[in-house]
Amino acid sequence: MTQTRATLIGFSAVLMWSLLALFTIGSAPVPPLQLNAICFGIGGLIGLVWTARKGFAVLRGVSWKVYAFGTIGLFGYHFLYFTAFRLSPTAETGLIAYLWPLFIVLLSGLLPGEQLRAPHVIGALIAFAGAAVIVLGREDGGAGSVLGLALAFACAVTWAGYSVLSRRLGAVPTESVTVFCLATAALSVISHLALEPTVWPENALGWAAVLALGLGPVGAAFFTWDIGMKRGDIQLLGVASYAAPLLSTFALVAAGITQPTWAIALAAVLITGGAALAARASARSARKA
Repeated sequence: MTQTRATLIGFSAVLMWSLLALFTIGSAPVPPLQLNAICFGIGGLIGLVWTARKGFAVLRGVSWKVYAFGTIGLFGYHFLYFTAFRLSPTAETGLIAYLWPLFIVLLSGLLPGEQLRAPHVIGALIAFAGAAVIVLGREDGGAGSVLGLALAFACAVTWAGYSVLSRRLGAVPTESVTVFCLATAALSVISHLALEPTVWPENALGWAAVLALGLGPVGAAFFTWDIGMKRGDIQLLGVASYAAPLLSTFALVAAGITQPTWAIALAAVLITGGAALAARASARSARKA
């Protein structure tokens, strides 16, 4: 597979994730751990079909530590994400959650051969200014909203860490994501039964949102993203990822879930622009190297 093709496959995950917030809100009132279990169950089935092409023997040589890492990353991120949107189902929550492309650029500076430069820091400050606009611009002042925004920030850090560390697992086959999904679904079922009441979608639209989550943003996207991270142009994917917060916000506005405001527009521009500045610096460094 060429690097260009792998990059394009990886970008398909960004397009799917731009609908993650919309489908998550549409899946209410299903609680976070139950939603995790359903979506990753669907994603695991997709993975079984994916893995069957090469044969399941490809999974035998993968270390249990890799499986543990992937399961913790997927379970942790989506539990934080789904909980954040249950507490604060707004475009602002989505914008903060989409700080992860910036964190990928910053954390990549810790990888061998990478270096953190001044534009990275400047980009970080600009993006954080966008997050500050969201927090300071809240109108309800409710504790639930504050906690939701905090969890969105935590999930952004979690996904960035997962993605950057995945780069160091280039020899691990993408089929291993199947085990990540199935293990995450099992862990979510156990946690759900212990901690949450069972609540099913209220109507056909809710079921459609849950199914769409499992098929796309919480299913096929993990496999295509894994290919992009391991075989594609990680710097170019970093730049492309910054389209996600804008596309996600547009989707929520178009669906009538969020009203367009200058604060949201400003936050989107700052977060996207700051992250893009940091990624551009990384791309220049890569070309020089």
